[in-house]
Amino acid sequence: MTRLFIISGVPAAGKSTVSRLIAERLPASMVVEGDVIRAMPVTGRVDMSRDYDAEALRQLRLRYQAALAVAAVYLRGGFDAVVNDNILGDALNDFLAMLPCPEAHLVFLNPDPETLRQRDRDRDKTAYGHLWWEFGQLHLVLLDQTPHLGLWLDTTGQGPDQTVDDIFDRLGDSIVTGASPRPAGSATTTGGNRTT
Repeated sequence: MTRLFIISGVPAAGKSTVSRLIAERLPASMVVEGDVIRAMPVTGRVDMSRDYDAEALRQLRLRYQAALAVAAVYLRGGFDAVVNDNILGDALNDFLAMLPCPEAHLVFLNPDPETLRQRDRDRDKTAYGHLWWEFGQLHLVLLDQTPHLGLWLDTTGQGPDQTVDDIFDRLGDSIVTGASPRPAGSATTTGGNRTT
């Protein structure tokens, strides 16, 4: 039986690295990068920013839909799929409503803001600064506005391999369904763990 993993968190949380390592531990797997889907439109693209509008939200939902559609093709072909993207705030419920399978493993990577700042300095791309999000701003959206579903991991001071070990050790805690996601603030000890 194939499995869908969803890795979320704010930019620079380590989603791409962790997604690749998860896939490498599975016998037949593939990764869908939200950033790759986001870059596909050649003209007319409107990215999410701190001054986002209705069109940016519409395109964000298209991105989610496209990522899950690609994952669905591979799931039907016998591959486990790992999708990673920034799925924050109320957008999480929209995303879960699009799941192409009855359940998935949802993991939020949640390092502290200073760790995010350091990781962002160490990479080629950024989602922070002029016109984009301020450090701490998206972290607050994650903590205060995102439904606390799935497995939340404080990855401050953790290496990627240790994070992946934690994910596989706690797979049961990461299970979510697309049919009836719980509202924000309704975390439970089995499906809505949050470690901050």
